[in-house]
Amino acid sequence: MALAGPAAQAQTTPVPSRGELLYTTHCIACHTSEMHWRNSRRAHDWESLKTQVRLWQGNSGLRWDEADIAEVAGYLNDTVYRYPRAPGSGGLVLPRQARSISAAR
Repeated sequence: MALAGPAAQAQTTPVPSRGELLYTTHCIACHTSEMHWRNSRRAHDWESLKTQVRLWQGNSGLRWDEADIAEVAGYLNDTVYRYPRAPGSGGLVLPRQARSISAAR
């Protein structure tokens, strides 16, 4: 029983999403939580949120592809904004490896 406790805790630790990892690695230094709650924010819906992520990754020279942009926008949307997404507008994004396998078929 004593050994089951730590193993059970290790299994419940959530794995960060790709969007969260990209955001915390490249964006969090300048974008504190207050940035997303300010009154003059420029993202007002799902599409404008993706546009802002696209703009700032470009300004930072990150060279993300559309999947990375959708992942970061999705992370921000899930944790802060909660804008409705249009069907097929960048919901679930396949990891890069799965996309390359699918493209090869």
